[in-house]
Amino acid sequence: MTSRPFVPWPDKRLRTVAAPVESVTDEIRAIWDDMVETMDAMPGYGLGAPQIGVMLRLAVVDCSDTRGKAIRMANPEILHASVKLREHEEASPNLPGMSAVIERPRAVTVRFLNATGEVEERDFVDLWATSVQHQIDHLNGKMYFDHLSRLKRDRLLKRAEKLRRG
Repeated sequence: MTSRPFVPWPDKRLRTVAAPVESVTDEIRAIWDDMVETMDAMPGYGLGAPQIGVMLRLAVVDCSDTRGKAIRMANPEILHASVKLREHEEASPNLPGMSAVIERPRAVTVRFLNATGEVEERDFVDLWATSVQHQIDHLNGKMYFDHLSRLKRDRLLKRAEKLRRG
């Protein structure tokens, strides 16, 4: 397992829709292992493959207190989202030093290929739901700040640019 470097914003891969995974192979499992290692090194609650330059619909999420409970997902898709919303401060290692409070559905039902290559449907709530939605956004070429108003998004990106330039 290897911790991989993050693609820096505004790399165009972060705005590109990732390709579907045909099947779960040993190569896919190795990418997932690297993703878990990279996520744990941040530390963070999840990671989408495009964040490390792998343009496949792969995500890992681990919001457990103890870690080591990462859920590996290929081709995750939200089947149902709750009407009730939840706020959470989100950030991304692709845009270090920045964060914003984002409102997302409190619970989601997601279908994905699991680590054994089987189709699984799972319900996620609270932080798990937020992280899963955040990772699916990455697979669709979206960043967390896309959920902000244009004014707030522009301010955040302007601050990020100043920070990057030092």
